[in-house]
Amino acid sequence: MKGVPDFFQKMDKTKWLILGLCGALLLIIALPTDGGRQKKDSLTQQETGSAQEEESRIQAYKKQLSGELERTLGYMHGVGKAHVMITFQDSGENVVEKDISKSENTKANSGYQESTVYGEADGKNPYVSQQKLPKVEGVFVVAEGGGDSVVKQDILDVVMALFPIDAHKVKIVKME
Repeated sequence: MKGVPDFFQKMDKTKWLILGLCGALLLIIALPTDGGRQKKDSLTQQETGSAQEEESRIQAYKKQLSGELERTLGYMHGVGKAHVMITFQDSGENVVEKDISKSENTKANSGYQESTVYGEADGKNPYVSQQKLPKVEGVFVVAEGGGDSVVKQDILDVVMALFPIDAHKVKIVKME
């Protein structure tokens, strides 16, 4: 063959096969990979979505409590129009179901053993047996009748009866 170096003319099928496989291997190595980033991004998006769902659930709960308290205060004598702001200590708690088994076989590890129960759908998410709502930390009330000491005391009594908080965590002011 004219124009082809002698080296290539002397190669047999095995050498061509090895050369082809080396080239394919170099191509595979040179191809860009996501290094598992796509899976990590997917998990991060799921976690972010869960956090956003949790935050919106908490905000909806806060809005519901505030709205109900505003309406209730509005019906009380002397209060008039009211606006309420509620703060929470935490974001609540999910109580997961535990499977408790007593182990008596081994002397060193005698006692109880707990394991988390997972949902049947995917086997990854724990089974939540109870969702505890966030705890109220403080209440701020702006009311038309908030300047009157009797009305203030009535509002304070109502707030303390509804939420397990101390009097110093409730602030009542007069609306302008």
